[in-house]
Amino acid sequence: MFSIIVLTHNKSGCTRRCLESLLTSADADWELLVVDNGSTDDTVDLLHEMADKYTEAGREMRLLVNERNAGASTGRNQGIDATTGDPLVFLDNDMVVGDVRWLSKLRATLDSDAKIGMVVPKLVFADDPSMIQFAGGAVSPTGRVQFMGRGEPADDPRFNERRELQFGISACMMLRRSLVDEIGTLDEAFNPVQFEDVDYCYRARSKGYTVVYEPAVTMLHDESATTAASDDFNNRYIVIKHGMLFKARWRHMFETENGPPDDEIHWKPIGRFARRKPADREQS
Repeated sequence: MFSIIVLTHNKSGCTRRCLESLLTSADADWELLVVDNGSTDDTVDLLHEMADKYTEAGREMRLLVNERNAGASTGRNQGIDATTGDPLVFLDNDMVVGDVRWLSKLRATLDSDAKIGMVVPKLVFADDPSMIQFAGGAVSPTGRVQFMGRGEPADDPRFNERRELQFGISACMMLRRSLVDEIGTLDEAFNPVQFEDVDYCYRARSKGYTVVYEPAVTMLHDESATTAASDDFNNRYIVIKHGMLFKARWRHMFETENGPPDDEIHWKPIGRFARRKPADREQS
């Protein structure tokens, strides 16, 4: 059984779209746990409404409500502890299902090799599905991170082949529960958000596991709808702080991985990021 863990923090409109889209998933064997991280809008009321809707649809949606924003790592770790399925699936509340067989397709890739620890799909922009948002993560020898394919056509053949990655992002990620048993849960030093998933991928890879990009699955992402708009913390400051922690911890790996040179790492300002200089992981 798949255990899907969705984090929420305000932005109830995004959450409604995400949870309604999950009901279109054609694979039968999955459980859903929603961890709300201290929402102050109408999100909790919405979650109870959606739980009733899931019951009517013959599904169970369980809730775990934190009184405050405990952070992305802590929220996901709570989800890991409160679920029993395998594999685990991390999903952000700004994601929308783009393939009704997304779970079984990602699992087929995960099960194709025992050394694959994590699988991520192709992410396209929710408001323009013809454009890639994320087709895998790369890290330069100096530690700058890149969202591969960002802004390129969704059907670009360069991003339509399965491949190993330096990192994937937890906006949508499938992983083995046995991997968690071996390497532990996400590092809460990266709370409230940013770089916790990059660090987790490097932890897995340092133990000999691979992170794989599966372009046969497409999911829609309303990029950083929650994080970039949050008033709870200074996102730019957090990016810099956590980027420095990641670099100090994993320099011994990324310096020798033949990642893209810095002059090939460019952030394309798209959507909400077109209106201001972005404070995102690519700028670290």
